[in-house]
Amino acid sequence: MEAARTVDNPLAKHRILFVEDDAALAGFLLRYATEEGFAAEIAPNGPAMREALARAPFDLIVLDIGLPGRDDGYSLAREVKSQHSAGILFLSARDEAIDRIVGLEIGADDYLVKPFEPRELLARIRAVLRRLQPEPAALPPIPQEAAPAREDARKVLRFDDWHLDLEARHLRHRDGSIRVLTAQEFALLAILAQRPGRVLSRDQLLDYASNRDWTPYDRSIDVMIGKIRRKIGDTGPEHRVIRTVRGAGYMFAPSE
Repeated sequence: MEAARTVDNPLAKHRILFVEDDAALAGFLLRYATEEGFAAEIAPNGPAMREALARAPFDLIVLDIGLPGRDDGYSLAREVKSQHSAGILFLSARDEAIDRIVGLEIGADDYLVKPFEPRELLARIRAVLRRLQPEPAALPPIPQEAAPAREDARKVLRFDDWHLDLEARHLRHRDGSIRVLTAQEFALLAILAQRPGRVLSRDQLLDYASNRDWTPYDRSIDVMIGKIRRKIGDTGPEHRVIRTVRGAGYMFAPSE
């Protein structure tokens, strides 16, 4: 029996088992997952998967459906669901609707068709892992003395030359003009603006934002921050409103 291949990372938060018989693809998945901060292992077939699961627990199994031998992905998924708590993401060349339906009815948490964009696979992996985690602890309450000024009972946050209306969901300049934000940009700005002076890590922002109407991933947070900064004029070598705290995350720190 071909043995599993492992790249361990003692600092990783999550362990992923890729059950994939294509050697080239398996090697890529192992390297990619490791570079993205996961502890990863490859199992080329059902017996190797069982051996890996007997040695250590995994948070997620990325499972190919069309495996060689008597164990296909569907039967292995049923086995995993009956004996383990790991999530399952099917990775398959089968793109018929019935295949997706069967996979999800078995209990898979997601289904991605080959060939795939690596960033999409990464985003789906992180989305599944977030859904499987216990509800994140509530972010610390907003210190009253540090909160931006509010207007009446409408939950309007004021900072610099801007008024962020949490009910009307718009950002208004003091000259009366409205700055157009996408739903995702507004959600992220509101998360930050309600916690001024507090450093929020990317993980905290991901956890909080994924409870809204979008499923972000690490790079989307950075891209969105850049767009918000441009729209509120927070440009230049040193950002005045949304500051980057190197190695820690972002902090909302307007002049007021």
